Amino acid sequence: MLEFNNITKIFKNQKVINNTSFTVNDGEFIVIVGPSGCGKTTTLKMINRLISPTSGNILLNGKDIMKEDIIKLRRNMGYVIQQTGLLPHLTVSENIGLLPRLEKWPEEKVAKRITELLKMIKMEPEKFEDRYPCELSGGQQQRIGVARALSTNPDIILMDEPFSALDPISRGQLQDQMFDLQQELKKTIIFVTHDMDEAIKLGDRICIMNGGNILQFDTPEEILKNPANDFVKEFIGENRIWQEPEFIKAKDIMIKEPAKITGSRTIIQAVGIMKSNKVDSLLIVDKEDKLEGIITLKDIGISQIGSTKVETIMGRDIKTVNINDSLVDILTLMDELNIGYVPVVDDNSELVGLITRSSLLGVLSSQYINNEVEL
Repeated sequence: MLEFNNITKIFKNQKVINNTSFTVNDGEFIVIVGPSGCGKTTTLKMINRLISPTSGNILLNGKDIMKEDIIKLRRNMGYVIQQTGLLPHLTVSENIGLLPRLEKWPEEKVAKRITELLKMIKMEPEKFEDRYPCELSGGQQQRIGVARALSTNPDIILMDEPFSALDPISRGQLQDQMFDLQQELKKTIIFVTHDMDEAIKLGDRICIMNGGNILQFDTPEEILKNPANDFVKEFIGENRIWQEPEFIKAKDIMIKEPAKITGSRTIIQAVGIMKSNKVDSLLIVDKEDKLEGIITLKDIGISQIGSTKVETIMGRDIKTVNINDSLVDILTLMDELNIGYVPVVDDNSELVGLITRSSLLGVLSSQYINNEVEL
């Protein structure tokens, strides 16, 4: 665990980090994002003591990093920068093997690690290990930079705008690869960028900074839905959530009080409830609000109007979505099954809402109208 406790940094009488505190859990992918000069790179460089705080302390696994051996500290932290930092006179294999050799690894272990890492970043060892950095594309150089950062299997990886100088295609590929590597290796990664799209794509949590202050530190979903203030709202884009449909959940768009009854009701009672609610179907729940089925006007025959119980004719094969399922998943399900509605349940299978094609159209069309007004 990494902890910043009341960190302040002053350069030439100017406060660039203002009494900042936050915690990074083991295995988290944290993205620090903000405009130029907000203090994000300074924050990153204090973690490996390239910059020292003016006041406060930084703890790594409960130990003050200022009291640790600086060489040992840095060798347990991978570091990837925008310019890759590869040594031009060393080959790919020599660049990757540099830190393991400084740590006096046996040569056989070093060679095995180089091969392992090249395969991990999807670069064929036989094809690339003897090349020099100048013989590689920008994206390939950054892959080698990542491999070198992982070479001694450090606990923490620090990344300072590593992909910002790349073309959009290479950048997208490396973002995907970095995400996949994190899922596989579960390293603690602190990643600095000025690009909100990149932050959303990569981060478990995002730290938004401005003027040396942390304005919001939360999950991408929470930041998109509930920006902390006007600066955050403007920085991420007011309607950004609609550009990221995977962050729109069933709970955000569902009808929160769908018409429902218990199965012990009679058919004639069900028809009356449909009429009063101006609906043509009712969801059937038990006494604990757990979904049991559905009944529609189409299910009810003339001969059944009367004292027949709803539970005897209700449909029991009903698809549901979880309250935290995304808009993308919901639309896919409704399209694949060609259904016009889907009940929403919580983790205890209790009915909490309903999504219909018409309610979805209402939500999406209102968003479209709002966007048009803003334009």
